Amino acid sequence: MTTLTQDIKKKLSNLNVLEKIIAVNVVIFLLALILRMEFLWFELPSSFSKFIIKPWSIITYAFIHYDPLHILFNMLWLYFLGRMFINLFSPKMALNIYFLGAISGGLLYMLCYSLLPSVFGGNSRLLGASGAVRALLIFLCAYMPNQEIRFFTFNLKLWYVGAAIVVLDIIGVFSGIANPETGNAGGNLAHLGGALLGYVYAKQLVKGNDIGKGFEKLADSITNMFKPSKKGPLKTVHKNKSKVGGYTKADFNEFNNQKKIDIILDKISKSGYDSLTSEEKEFLFRAGK
Repeated sequence: MTTLTQDIKKKLSNLNVLEKIIAVNVVIFLLALILRMEFLWFELPSSFSKFIIKPWSIITYAFIHYDPLHILFNMLWLYFLGRMFINLFSPKMALNIYFLGAISGGLLYMLCYSLLPSVFGGNSRLLGASGAVRALLIFLCAYMPNQEIRFFTFNLKLWYVGAAIVVLDIIGVFSGIANPETGNAGGNLAHLGGALLGYVYAKQLVKGNDIGKGFEKLADSITNMFKPSKKGPLKTVHKNKSKVGGYTKADFNEFNNQKKIDIILDKISKSGYDSLTSEEKEFLFRAGK
């Protein structure tokens, strides 16, 4: 049993952050399937008055799936997007976009249902990772719109893919309003909320503004609250004499690497991933790790 536990821990440690999110989603889905229960307390309600009672649901809803096809397609999207994303950007940025996409999708969903109850109907609940996944997808499409991907026998620019998906989501909203029994207006609203976040995030990042830094600091402060304090014996501190202007050699190396990454990403946004040299692709791959 100990060996099995260690093997599982080792495999999990080798996953990137988005693959770990996939693992969490699958575990929760299997628990719901085996226990034959619904995690109602973690689903997002459509009214703000009910949301106030369980504010955590603005994030937890994105980890709840009951339908096998629902989780299958969401996790497949997340897996392939994750492989592309982690090779280009940091794991923390991936988490920022994922969770902010879920929050944006949930907020747009509640806003529309609260302001237009006659249009969208009565009480409803939102669940699934689609909004968060949309945020990652549209971010990539907006950040490097001219990057081409292979689709069967021809190439498609990423912005074509993003635009087509947004149009389908808009159609899905109106279809859900017209046919509430068979449609999914609420889910498509969440898709659009996530897509909007991804688009704004990408356009601001091109300008040099990382709008997820505030959320990142908040998330770090929350996780630090649950970490055990590490108080060890007092140690003698020696001054590092290898500093120049208050910076170490490691600081300069990190700065130079980040500048190189920024230059490569700018090249991708203008000319596409295929314009990179083999050395630049290898450098991005190593940086993604």
